[in-house]
Amino acid sequence: MAELIPFDYDTLRLIWWFLLGLLLIGFAVMDGFDIGVAMLLPIVGRTDTERRVMINVIAPVWEGNQVWLITGGGAIFAAWPILYAASFSTFYLAMMLLLLALILRPLGFKYRSKIADQRWRNTWDGVLSVGALVMALVFGVAMGNLLEGVAFDIDPITLRPVHGGGIMSLLGLFTPITILCGVVSILMCAMHGAILLVWRTDSEVERRARKLAIWLALLTAIFFALGGFFIPHIDGYVITEMSSTIAPSNPLLKTVSTQPGAWMHNFIQWPLMWLAPVTGVGGALLAMVFVIAKRIKTAFVMSSLSITGIILTIGFAIFPFLMPSAVMPEASLTIWDASASKLTLWIMLIATVIFLPIVISYTAYVYRVMRGKVTSDDVSTSPHAY
Repeated sequence: MAELIPFDYDTLRLIWWFLLGLLLIGFAVMDGFDIGVAMLLPIVGRTDTERRVMINVIAPVWEGNQVWLITGGGAIFAAWPILYAASFSTFYLAMMLLLLALILRPLGFKYRSKIADQRWRNTWDGVLSVGALVMALVFGVAMGNLLEGVAFDIDPITLRPVHGGGIMSLLGLFTPITILCGVVSILMCAMHGAILLVWRTDSEVERRARKLAIWLALLTAIFFALGGFFIPHIDGYVITEMSSTIAPSNPLLKTVSTQPGAWMHNFIQWPLMWLAPVTGVGGALLAMVFVIAKRIKTAFVMSSLSITGIILTIGFAIFPFLMPSAVMPEASLTIWDASASKLTLWIMLIATVIFLPIVISYTAYVYRVMRGKVTSDDVSTSPHAY
């Protein structure tokens, strides 16, 4: 069977590293504006009608957008099983916090307008807003921990991840660098959501969202650039010796050292990677310019490119690492030693080639059907409005 696979093991691992990045970017871009709009509910929406307008901008599509998160989790489980085990166990309490936000999110959408009581609706608006804030923060902090290293090691017999637990494991995720990454995540989602509101709403909601979008885009560029000054001073990880990249996955068959500024090595070796941080900063600044110029669709594209550049920057910096270990560097997970078998990667690739275009095509069709502005008249007259 292996002879029928047209790619070698290394190539399949690289392809799935690329696909994992694509899924993360897809989630950040597609679900990012949902999260951003929800975070901005108490800021942009001053009345119940205005908040209903904002909710009805994202309500028809948020469930479909969240498929990117589910698909990403499934891809990690199947293509990178050791990474799945390490991340979902090491970040256990953070994942529980995220799961709580994910559970409350659909409840907020479904129950908010069931009762025409202002306190009831304000409560669910708060749930949606805080839940979105938690989601953006957790994802950002998790990405920041990949830069600093995660507290886990690998059992040499079972090859299972071993980690600490308790509330201290959750608090330990928050350091100045990871908090900065969390702030960048919150800002980029809020920027993306504000630009969508400018595009899809009118009157006072559009006006307030426009002012916010300008400042949020500027702050996204500033805080992301600020993070760039810290990366050269972080102890990065370097593989100093590895037995073979074509062997079955075993994270312990290598030696790893930590070196100050090691996360800059890839950018020095492959200068084209600098396009990622340049896109992250430049996309946000151009989004701000196009919002001011009232070219909102272009601004939305620039915002999407900024998010893409921010995520790629972290991915390029830590390559080929997937999850560095802060307590046992040689147990750090890389694309060469944390993947599923060659056959599994090949079968999954076939399924992806078949089904991913279908998902993208259907998503494009849904957005085409749901295009246009959402107004206060729409939410007042439509029986399907939230």
